[in-house]
Amino acid sequence: MEKRRLGKTGLSVSPIVFGGNVFGWTADEKTSFGILDAFFDAGFDTIDTADVYSAWVPGNKGGDSEEIIGKWLKQGRIARDKAIIITKVGAEMGPGKKGLKEQYILEAVEASLRRLQTDYIDLYLSHWPDAETPYEETLGAFAKLKQQGKIRAIGCSNLDATQLQASFDAAEKAGLPRYDVIQPEYNLYDRAAFEGPLAELCVKQDIGVITYFSLAAGFLSGKYRSKADTEGKARGGKAAAYLDDKGLKILAALDTVAKETGAKPAEIALAWLLAKKAVTAPIASATSIAQLDSLTKSASLKLSNDAVTLLDKAGA
Repeated sequence: MEKRRLGKTGLSVSPIVFGGNVFGWTADEKTSFGILDAFFDAGFDTIDTADVYSAWVPGNKGGDSEEIIGKWLKQGRIARDKAIIITKVGAEMGPGKKGLKEQYILEAVEASLRRLQTDYIDLYLSHWPDAETPYEETLGAFAKLKQQGKIRAIGCSNLDATQLQASFDAAEKAGLPRYDVIQPEYNLYDRAAFEGPLAELCVKQDIGVITYFSLAAGFLSGKYRSKADTEGKARGGKAAAYLDDKGLKILAALDTVAKETGAKPAEIALAWLLAKKAVTAPIASATSIAQLDSLTKSASLKLSNDAVTLLDKAGA
């Protein structure tokens, strides 16, 4: 499998990044271990998580996903240096536990390292913008952690083009490492926030781009065709928001390409992302081996120019 260079980080990632937000939510520990085993057995090596995953689940406290990944790593199913672990800091973990101030980052990284049962994180991201903290302070904290060997590379999530450029300017002025990776929301339906200035800046500055919500909460898998399909599902509420004229046009285009290629809609939606010049790799989740098989097939699916154009127009 051809790995993809992640901007200027010195890291390379598998063409599909596994979304660990499901661990401790829609996948219990045993299921999560089985999925991780199968993902690595298939030749993939990159897992995305965050300290806050999955605090939204009743009974969870946050850190649940990191803990499951840590237990899996501890079993020695894969050598630590064969796995690329991405996690994030900044989302609210409790009273006074959020944001990107130096002291909080230095505390939060220790908690993540404990949960992950490792002594370093391959890629550490600021999860959300923090208007109360200067970029220099956040980047300074990340620089300390890099010097200490606790993190290998840094990035951000959910910044727009103006914010990302401001972070570059702050890094250059202060002589600090810049963000070399961004995680934007980007998929066949949700395109406006990434396409245009942000995508252009990422290409110009050689920024690694790992997309989240790559399957639009499962909508692009084609399993939600009506409001009834979304009822009682963990992600049904989010998927229901896509059931409009634009969403139905995208599903129709996916169905057309599926007939031509024999691939499933989810595989095609991920292959469309992989065909984009600015995108390094999409994040996608699975809660069963059958779903995982579909995700891994997308890495080798090459869409024709006509298919990409058809999908582009449907989601425009």
